[in-house]
Amino acid sequence: MTAPDVTGTPPEETRTPTGKAGRRRRLHPAWIVAAVAFLALVGAAGFRAAPGVLMVPLQEEFGWSTTVLSLAVSINLVLFGLTAPFAAALMERFGIRKVTSLALCLIGLGSALTVFVNQSWQILLTWGLLIGLGTGSMALVFAATIANTWFAKSRGLVIGILTAGSAAGQLVFLPFIAALAQNPGWRGASLLIAAGALAVVPLVLRWLRNSPADVGVLPYGSAEAAAEKPEATAADAGTTAATFGKPAAVVAVPGAGDSPNAAIRALQVLKRASKVRTFWALAAGFAICGATTNGLIGTHFIPSAHDHGMPETTAAGLLAVVGIFDIVGTIASGWLTDRFNPKVLLAVYYQFRGIGLLVLPLLLGSSVEPSMIIFVVVYGLDWVATVPPTAAICRSVFGADGSVVFGWVFAAHQLGAAVAALLAGFIRDATGHYNYAWLGAAAMCTVAAVISATIRKDAAKKEPVAVA
Repeated sequence: MTAPDVTGTPPEETRTPTGKAGRRRRLHPAWIVAAVAFLALVGAAGFRAAPGVLMVPLQEEFGWSTTVLSLAVSINLVLFGLTAPFAAALMERFGIRKVTSLALCLIGLGSALTVFVNQSWQILLTWGLLIGLGTGSMALVFAATIANTWFAKSRGLVIGILTAGSAAGQLVFLPFIAALAQNPGWRGASLLIAAGALAVVPLVLRWLRNSPADVGVLPYGSAEAAAEKPEATAADAGTTAATFGKPAAVVAVPGAGDSPNAAIRALQVLKRASKVRTFWALAAGFAICGATTNGLIGTHFIPSAHDHGMPETTAAGLLAVVGIFDIVGTIASGWLTDRFNPKVLLAVYYQFRGIGLLVLPLLLGSSVEPSMIIFVVVYGLDWVATVPPTAAICRSVFGADGSVVFGWVFAAHQLGAAVAALLAGFIRDATGHYNYAWLGAAAMCTVAAVISATIRKDAAKKEPVAVA
């Protein structure tokens, strides 16, 4: 009888061409869960591309100002961020599968109801409230939860791949949304987003398991990690631990149903994390990250390009290219995070982004020049490359609370995005252009680079202590 392999499932016995018995490892269920999670993030990402594309058609039909539509986006981004830490705790309490399915349904409902709006307050309800709650529950903290629950090694790579799901959603949806927004109209584009979100729900219900225990296996790589580092804690193997001043008995298993109330747990984690300097450094940097991605480029790049005479479909195509290179950049960032100091990576990413924003006002025009292509490629590689190193620092410093802490850091990301989206709309209405918004964002990126570079190297050794 053969011994079970490191995945926790017995290997199948096979015969080689010479007739000798051999062993073939089965695909670990963690990779199936990761694949379904990737598709769920793709489905949830449809709306992320929508505001920039639909803003001009809505203005033309209803006469709403850029500020009003920016307010709807800001509400969405605030809820997107503030829901994230509670969603992480809800996933621990009720299971990843239930929370993910409900989130996708909210996104689909909100997008479908958008076709009936005819007053500005209704767009605040659909774009803002419903889709904000849904996308918040499917935020990047979802990727961190999957990686921390199902993987004991290569977490940075997995988070990079899952984060790229958001970019893939933008890539898949954006050109179609732009085309539909012109013919037959923005309502058709809204229905496409709804269909994309709802189409993933059956896959989630069938294949997305809450934890390795549900299928009788250990997290991927846990046996190898224990063999390579015998001193590794149980938390690193995805089971139980005593980290960040938290006894093993209260480390939650997603879907186990025995963890504290989700809201109370999220707030307790915030209280502990708020006493650690690294938390505030990560939150400040990620707030600027959100301001310069979702808040500015994601929301206002297409309207700004339209101001310079560029067709909306062309500008949407440029953002789709951003999505392509974001996939490459984020996965590469995950690989780098497993091998290099994450705080150095963050500083480099933020500074390169600032340089891109500094020159953007000089690149916008009625046609696409080679310099714009260079900007799109560089910005795409850097778009959410910040996520894997940020999540890695959260895990290193805060241990078993890492996913919920990352949820709060992501909340700062979305608050920064919301403020930037609203301010950029106000600047556009007040001045007739976005130049001051781009230049201000470039300056903020330099601040984020400095903050990231000053995160203490010994944070992981000195800061995860009990802070009751």
